[in-house]
Amino acid sequence: MNEFFRQDNRLGIPIPHLSHSWENYSVENQQSILFDWEKIRGKIPDRIAELEKIINQKQTELSDEGDFERSCQLNSEIAELASIINDLWLWYRTHQDIGSKVHQ
Repeated sequence: MNEFFRQDNRLGIPIPHLSHSWENYSVENQQSILFDWEKIRGKIPDRIAELEKIINQKQTELSDEGDFERSCQLNSEIAELASIINDLWLWYRTHQDIGSKVHQ
């Protein structure tokens, strides 16, 4: 994306990667970072919906699975997807108030 964001392959979105404290960035850079972050942040609910569909598919497969080993694997995959969703919500909520710091 740019120097202020790095793609997180696990989450499937770019996340902020700031090498300095927020106050050390120029106002222009802060505004650019916030603008880019809001575009990314706006896509997080869509990413979560994608992962929820995959979880639902795996749960359907799990309900029909008779092989214990495969059931364990599906449970593990579902748990990992749920963990990713949790992390995405944390990113979505944690960084919604960054804009107020710029205006202070």
